[in-house]
Amino acid sequence: MTSMRSWKWNLWHTITVSVLPCLYYRYRASAGFVILPINRYFWILYIRDMNCLIIDDEPLAIDVIVAHCKRIPELNVVETCNNAMEAFQALHKHEIQLIFLDINMPVISGLSFLKSLKEPPAVILTTAYTEYAIEGYELDVVDYLLKPIPFERFAMAIQKVQQRLSRPQNISGINIPAVATPAIHPGTYNSNTSTKDFIFIKSNGKLVKLNFSDIRYIEGMKDYLKIFTSDKTHVIHQTMKAMEEQLPEHLFMRVHKSYIVALDAIQQIDGNCIETASGGVPLSNTYRDVLLKTIEK
Repeated sequence: MTSMRSWKWNLWHTITVSVLPCLYYRYRASAGFVILPINRYFWILYIRDMNCLIIDDEPLAIDVIVAHCKRIPELNVVETCNNAMEAFQALHKHEIQLIFLDINMPVISGLSFLKSLKEPPAVILTTAYTEYAIEGYELDVVDYLLKPIPFERFAMAIQKVQQRLSRPQNISGINIPAVATPAIHPGTYNSNTSTKDFIFIKSNGKLVKLNFSDIRYIEGMKDYLKIFTSDKTHVIHQTMKAMEEQLPEHLFMRVHKSYIVALDAIQQIDGNCIETASGGVPLSNTYRDVLLKTIEK
């Protein structure tokens, strides 16, 4: 038994220490081949080299983003800035593909800085506040990261940047009042007996119709939601529980504490990552068994 374990360990050690690094360095230059260990599984991202600019007035926040970037070799942090004036100078000196932008900064806020740029690169907002989400997405940012930023969420934002660079998206911001609803058990929904195949959301004082068939997945950010559809991303002020009440259980399923996915939108499940046409969605162990049983029926 000991020799069998030793043989298996040696094989695994050879693959992870020798073979995978060789594959990585062989294909990195041409394909941006990166293997990231997340949630006990290997999650593969295909990303291009990007020069990054970090703009934040908090040194600790800058250190966190720099550390995350170092874990993805294709992200090259060319400069860090503590305010908008330094950032303007950095943009003149470097060719930047991605900006990590804090919102609450002295003199010129992050959003005011972004509005002043004629042709901004891809932007990921980094902040401790949720109330700027709608305005941020109206400015066509790629993602909105809430501090403290875990690496798993950071990696997903980078994947969205790659998708944006390869397939432009039409982003629109919307607003809707939050609605209180009963608690939902993991992997289940309250019964929805309505035969309608759509919901209405409030956008700029107007009611906008969303067909269930157009919704790919929904991401929760405290009191805000991002609804990813086939052609747009909507940001609304509503809770996940409230949204769950409106979605039919045979079409949608909770797969993570912060994500609901349309079952028809699932293209593949790779470890703890669900792939859809609009991007990757994390799959937590809490909901994994229920999801697999549902799609295998």
